[in-house]
Amino acid sequence: MSDEVNQTDEAGRRTGRWEERFADGTLSGTGEYRDGEKTGEWTYWYRNGQLKANGAYAAGQLTGHWVWHREGGGLLQTGAFVDGKQDGPWTRYHSTGEVLDEGVYEVGRKVGEWKTYDPQGNLTRTKQHKAAGHR
Repeated sequence: MSDEVNQTDEAGRRTGRWEERFADGTLSGTGEYRDGEKTGEWTYWYRNGQLKANGAYAAGQLTGHWVWHREGGGLLQTGAFVDGKQDGPWTRYHSTGEVLDEGVYEVGRKVGEWKTYDPQGNLTRTKQHKAAGHR
């Protein structure tokens, strides 16, 4: 495998290792392309160099577990994707580090019980969402 980055194939599609950059040249993301689509593990950074997010792609779609971080540090949200749609347990966090809300997605829709908390971690709301496919 070549150590070169940001290459295209004969058809002009992105291929191999890739580095994405902000307009000022600062590294914003790294990962791999296959047949012009993002694939495998990708990592993204804020302009200041702090970690922003990491997770995987399959055929250009978000897949598996992803983690997002706040620019100032700390978690922003965690959750998983299937075929580019949120699927499974998700948790978002206040800037204090306490859980903001948590629940489950099915094929990109909230389902079941979702709980919301204040910045001190106290439960403030519970809401039931219908299962996917029910209206």
